[in-house]
Amino acid sequence: MLHDVVQATYLGGYRIEVVFDNGRRGVVDFSDRVKRGGAYSRLRDPEFFKAFHIHEELGVLTWADEIDVAPETLYSEATGEPLPAWMDDAGEGAKAVGS
Repeated sequence: MLHDVVQATYLGGYRIEVVFDNGRRGVVDFSDRVKRGGAYSRLRDPEFFKAFHIHEELGVLTWADEIDVAPETLYSEATGEPLPAWMDDAGEGAKAVGS
């Protein structure tokens, strides 16, 4: 099941606490994404990183409506729940943090 992000709070560094529509919450650390570069390289700028918002229609965190992270991925990383099977089957998934 897909859960939308309904609240997000910057915690410092590259960490954001996210709250989902089912009440679950957790912290997502974006440090690894920032290190990867590519589309995420803009997040290296601390001011740009802090300027995230929740895309109301999609229920995801987004930066300048250019960069976002799938809600399934955010939910998995924040809660420790596994990614949906359809993401793992497609080879797009990864283990949840702490797994």
